[in-house]
Amino acid sequence: MTAAVATDTQNTASFEQMLAGIKAMQPKLRERAPETREIRKVPQASIDELQDLGFFLTLQPKRYGGYEFTPQQFFKMQIALAEACMSTAWASGIIAVHAVQIAMMDDRAQQAVWGDSIHTRVSSSYAPLGKVTKVDGGFKLSGRWGWSSGCDHCTWVLLGAIVPEEGYRTFLIPRSDYQIIDTWQSMGLEGTGSNDIVVEDVFVPDYMTHKQSDGFAGTNPGLAVNDAPLYRLPWAQSFIRVVSTPAIGACKAAVDLYKHAVLNKASGDPTKLAGDTQVVERIAGALNGIDEMESLLFRNFDVMMGQLERGEEIPLEDRIRYRHHASLVITKSINIIDSLFEVAGGQSVFNNSEIQQRFRDVHTARAHVANNPTAFARNLGGVTLGMDNGDFFV
Repeated sequence: MTAAVATDTQNTASFEQMLAGIKAMQPKLRERAPETREIRKVPQASIDELQDLGFFLTLQPKRYGGYEFTPQQFFKMQIALAEACMSTAWASGIIAVHAVQIAMMDDRAQQAVWGDSIHTRVSSSYAPLGKVTKVDGGFKLSGRWGWSSGCDHCTWVLLGAIVPEEGYRTFLIPRSDYQIIDTWQSMGLEGTGSNDIVVEDVFVPDYMTHKQSDGFAGTNPGLAVNDAPLYRLPWAQSFIRVVSTPAIGACKAAVDLYKHAVLNKASGDPTKLAGDTQVVERIAGALNGIDEMESLLFRNFDVMMGQLERGEEIPLEDRIRYRHHASLVITKSINIIDSLFEVAGGQSVFNNSEIQQRFRDVHTARAHVANNPTAFARNLGGVTLGMDNGDFFV
């Protein structure tokens, strides 16, 4: 039996209107940057404005008040947020993308999260750190997880663990069943509030979990009620991009900041820059790198969504290749921002430097396991040479 759906729907804005609203927020996000660093999480005012705009509903099912925007539209908005504040884009994007995974779960789980309010927010930590015991009707879960970005603004969490004799699952837990431990003292991405989550011997019903095997094979129980192409996309393809795409926005911001710094040094006369090959080549290289990353991001989703809309399968080899593409974004972004930062001048060394903030943010993002390309490159190369796939989060 299908549960009753929430009625406080808000899906009236178009993608163009929402993107324009995010761009209009950019000056406020830049103004709040010092507060974001100081409190080590996204300011509540920014969360409220994003909720009012409808950003957290962008990937949510229409039956639960969402918009069901395409991944391409969602990531254009996340990039725009990151141009102003990578921490806000990182934490808010991760929160918003969880709607895709929840929509893939049993409808009872969806009802538990969105039944009372379509604006319920969910954080996560997917590292398989939990201890799981099978019991009647579900599982007992305990453990401690790090990097739960935006968790202070959420009332549910998705946590990863290995089920004995079965494999990986994600467990959906309400706020009453976990503690948030304030640990986020970081070099960059200070405003993501990526604190620790602690769970002690909590019962989780079977229907409040998501099997990795379902996400990989496309056999998600949520397809019984949410059959849009967005929810037939392999879950991994959405999530791996949400922790790398903000860096593209940070690169765009770094180029603008560098241009401003250089033009100020040259007394606003661009003709003085024409003979400085170091300046013009670095800017050209940065712009080209940004174009390459964006083109690949949107090309991959154009191909995948087109295949799903035609009722086709996405070839496994392509999924493996796309994961490798996603893992390279941070490395490419580091190269772009480092190239600009090292010649950005003396003002860049001070802690309130905006270009230094982008430098620290992208280097911190590299610590996320999804942004380490080594294992994904080996898997791609191995599969290309006829070996078995070793990655089931693709």
